[in-house]
Amino acid sequence: MSDIYHFSRGTAPLLISIPHLGSQLPDAQRARMTKVGLQSGDTDWHLDTLYRFADALGASVLGARYSRYVVDLNRPPNDESLYPGQTKTGLCPTHTFRGEALYLNHAALTDDEREHRLQTYWLPYHAKLREELDRIRAEHGTVLLWEAHSIASVLPRLFDGKLPDLNLGTAGGASCAPDILDAVTAILPGCGYTSAVNGRFKGGYITRHYGSPAEDIHAVQLEMCQSTYMDESYPYAYQPDTAAKVIPVVEGMVRAALNQTLARKR
Repeated sequence: MSDIYHFSRGTAPLLISIPHLGSQLPDAQRARMTKVGLQSGDTDWHLDTLYRFADALGASVLGARYSRYVVDLNRPPNDESLYPGQTKTGLCPTHTFRGEALYLNHAALTDDEREHRLQTYWLPYHAKLREELDRIRAEHGTVLLWEAHSIASVLPRLFDGKLPDLNLGTAGGASCAPDILDAVTAILPGCGYTSAVNGRFKGGYITRHYGSPAEDIHAVQLEMCQSTYMDESYPYAYQPDTAAKVIPVVEGMVRAALNQTLARKR
C-alpha cells in the first residue's frame, strides 16, 4: 500500500498507467492555492471507473493519488518541453490549462520545492512503473504499456478548436510496433467517435521514455475527450449513460493491442 499511488497486480502482459488520476493536494500546498487550484480541474477524472474492464483483461493498473498540480508525472524530470514551440504546462504547474493562477498572489515555486515534489511524488511512481514493466516482461517476454489520459475537449490556450474524441499517440511510431498500433486503429472506423493518431498528442514522457519495441516494451497513449464520458465543468460529474457508449470502444482498443502484443511472441 502506497500513499503515492494505487496499484493492483494482474496476470496479463498489460500495464495500464493513469498518471493524472489523482486529485489529492498536500495540506501545506492547499493553504497557498486559489479556489480554482483547489478544484484540481485538470485531473483525468473517473478513469479508474472507465477502465474497470482492466480486471477482466488481467491487467495490472497503476494510478496516481496526487494531483498533477503537485507534480506532473507525465513530464520529464528536467522539465524540458515535450512539444517545442507550443504552450508548456510544466513539471510543477503554476497555472491551469486555461491559464488561471493556481497560487494566491501568483506566487512562484522555489527550486527546493520543485525538487521535494520530484523526490516525494514523481520518483516513487516512476520507480513502481519501471519495476512492473520489468517484472511483466521477465514473466511474459513482452509487455504492453497503455497510458490512459483524458482532457477537456476545448482548451484554447493549448490547441485550436475541439479535439478529436480519441487521440492515440506512439511517439510518432517509436514507442510501439506498427502492427500493434494497426490493431488498435482497426477498431476506430465506424466506432462513432472522431479520432487522430500521433496528431496533437503523440504521447507524453511516459510513452516516449518507456516505450521500446526493440526491448519488447510497447507503449500506447490514449488521450480521450472528457466529453465522451463526463461533465467537463466543475464538479466534473461522471455520466454513466454517456460513458457506456465509449467504454466498449476503449476496451476494444486495449484488447486489440494486447492480443497483438501476445501474437508477436507466439
